Amino acid sequence: MKKNGSEILVDVLVEQGVDTIFGYPGGSVLNIYDALYKNSDRIRHILTAHEQGASHAADGYARATGKTGVCLATSGPGATNLVTGIATAYMDSIPMVAITGNVGTSLIGRDSFQEVYIAGITMPITKHNFVVRHVEELADVIRDAFRIANSDRPGPVLVDIPKDVTAAMYEYVPRGRVEGEEKYDVAEEQLQAVAEMIAKAERPVIYYGGGVQTSDAGEALLALMKKADIPATHTMMAIGCVRGEEQLNLGLIGMHGKVSASWAIDRSDLLISVGARFSDRVATNTSRFAPQAKIIHVDIDAAEINKNIGVDYAVVSDARTFFEKLLPYIKPSKHDAWRAQIAEWQSKLDYTPKNDPEGHLQPHTIIELVAEMAGDDAVFATDVGQHQLWAAQYCHRNGIHQFITSGGLGTMGFGYGAAMGAQVAQPEKTIIHITGDGSFHMNLNELVTSVSYDLPVITVLMNNSVLGMVRQWQTMFYEKRYSATDPHRKTDYVKLAEAFGARGFRCTTLDELRAAMQDALKRTGPVVIDCVIGCDERVLPMIPAGGTVDDIVSG
Repeated sequence: MKKNGSEILVDVLVEQGVDTIFGYPGGSVLNIYDALYKNSDRIRHILTAHEQGASHAADGYARATGKTGVCLATSGPGATNLVTGIATAYMDSIPMVAITGNVGTSLIGRDSFQEVYIAGITMPITKHNFVVRHVEELADVIRDAFRIANSDRPGPVLVDIPKDVTAAMYEYVPRGRVEGEEKYDVAEEQLQAVAEMIAKAERPVIYYGGGVQTSDAGEALLALMKKADIPATHTMMAIGCVRGEEQLNLGLIGMHGKVSASWAIDRSDLLISVGARFSDRVATNTSRFAPQAKIIHVDIDAAEINKNIGVDYAVVSDARTFFEKLLPYIKPSKHDAWRAQIAEWQSKLDYTPKNDPEGHLQPHTIIELVAEMAGDDAVFATDVGQHQLWAAQYCHRNGIHQFITSGGLGTMGFGYGAAMGAQVAQPEKTIIHITGDGSFHMNLNELVTSVSYDLPVITVLMNNSVLGMVRQWQTMFYEKRYSATDPHRKTDYVKLAEAFGARGFRCTTLDELRAAMQDALKRTGPVVIDCVIGCDERVLPMIPAGGTVDDIVSG
């Protein structure tokens, strides 16, 4: 049956399991929006307030489900507004297909109205880009986009479609859903070599990252930890892969991670890194990171191996395949002395914040109360800054897809769009959006989207009236020269929420926050809870940039 390009696009999206698309219309995508209108019973379209919000929502949808998120924008500024969201997904290996319209093929290269070479602009921040010049290739290009987004190390793919291609007619031939190409088979000699290194180690540590979450390898990881009696520490991208109560779970590693976890890596004689990339927020000083250890690096992307840290042994594999194939080669063992040493560090060195005796709001008490009231199944989506690290330290998620944050790019303004995407993807779950007043101002316009669609996103705003993380650095390293970190804003967040059609609360005590959360959890639409905190609250502990465990600041 012959259909126009826009109808073929919609049919292929449905064929690939897409049920939701986030976007914003414009001249170059009018044909696509006409097809979406005719197929609204098959694909739900969420109209965001800004294309950047659409890209973050598609990202959040993907992180909350493991499926591929899809966003759509028109040519020119519509397409360029997706760039930050595409880069955010790229840095964190999130599967996304971004579809952009463009001017007709006869107008390309003529500086036409709203023409931009979006494929060239986004080439460094996508796994692959397509520019569709003929309707005959459209269906297979979309299928390839989904295959590439989900193959090997996931990531975003952009498909640019000129307007005349969306109107041209062609025969549509249905096909099945494409699958990502995942064919990892770790060689027996590699498994034996890793097992021997583990057997010889007296002070082993596993350091794992987002790759464990992507491949849903938490159970396989825990089986290895218990059989070989190896403690493990994780990056922010791997929160929830192993339950926090597990004794072998050392918690968060890195610049603001557990002191004991940093000491364990520093004193280890074998470090097994799986699905992590030794970023500068973990290996703050690469020349002195795990100085006593032999290092095994397991990663799905060979380009990550020996990129930041030189390693002693490497395996190219996804995390789940590696753990499952390695387990039979592992002999049960115990490391009692090593475990006892780590327990001593935990009791003596780990930072414990003190509660305000008068019950004033503090970052850790806010996060802990919200997490308790929201429940174990709640999903936390954060922006970037101090609040992000406080959430990572204290929200205690115990499942994958429950902590959504921008790790690699560190995108302020990411959180609200991501929270919307998560809420659309998981409508039965409580979605908590943790933000700061600086980040919230970046994309607070998306609050209107949650109002329009009755999305019960609960925003918990850590309001210190400053740009807190930058101010913290200025306090610690710039002799309190607070350059451009006090914006002197007078925003009334309660009135703002109400003006947008949402419900707003302002809280200065835990009792007020508890009452606000009780009300928010009963509502069917969005809520903003303005939590007033001190401007000098700090994220601790902290390893300064370029520092080591010897430089940790804990008070």
